[in-house]
Amino acid sequence: MLFFRKKRKGGCAGPYCACVVAAAGSSRRMEGADKLLADLGGQPVLLRTLRALQDSPCIQEILVVTRSELLVTIGDLCQQNGLTKVTQVLLGGESRLESVYKGVSQVSAKAKLIAVHDGARPLVSQAVIADAVAGAQRFPAAAPAVPVKDTVKSVEGDLVTGTPDRAALRLIQTPQVFDADLLKAALQKAVEDGAEVTDDCAAVERLGAAVLLTQGEERNLKITTPADLAVAEALLAQGGEA
Repeated sequence: MLFFRKKRKGGCAGPYCACVVAAAGSSRRMEGADKLLADLGGQPVLLRTLRALQDSPCIQEILVVTRSELLVTIGDLCQQNGLTKVTQVLLGGESRLESVYKGVSQVSAKAKLIAVHDGARPLVSQAVIADAVAGAQRFPAAAPAVPVKDTVKSVEGDLVTGTPDRAALRLIQTPQVFDADLLKAALQKAVEDGAEVTDDCAAVERLGAAVLLTQGEERNLKITTPADLAVAEALLAQGGEA
């Protein structure tokens, strides 16, 4: 991966960009709650995520990939809140990789760029979206990232085997944005190989593509546990983009 540029990008003039929203997770670490429908400042988490993408001039089309029991609920949510960029709400697969692949396979043929965003990242800012899309116009792939603040240990069982230099590490966020043809080929290859990839950048890295890291933000957190939801509530209460 390449390290992120420090200069922020402003506008969003560029090619047609479709965004696939991964919203098919099981929420198994939310203690019985569904993280996508959980209340965050009076709105469901997923609605805040979709509104951020709806408001971005960088995104022209949104597809949501979700679980079977949420298809109608999310469809109604989009219709009732005027999310005009959402063109499809699709059934996902057995894994995140398969779900994103299904969504990417259905984007408009005119899309030159495809973004992939976590449905549970509701506080993504317009600057983060714009930076990632701008980065993907210069490189085949781009993703927002933030520095690692804590010391990281590699382990075997419960024993430490090493201490990586955190200056060479980054925490990767979404939206991750790609050349459309590259992402389609990378995901297809990963699915065919049964590869275990934790994000979409890993799929294109398998093909040897360079990934540019753009500037992420601490508030662009992914809600996975009740504690994450509490942090998001606190960030929302502080003001700024929501």
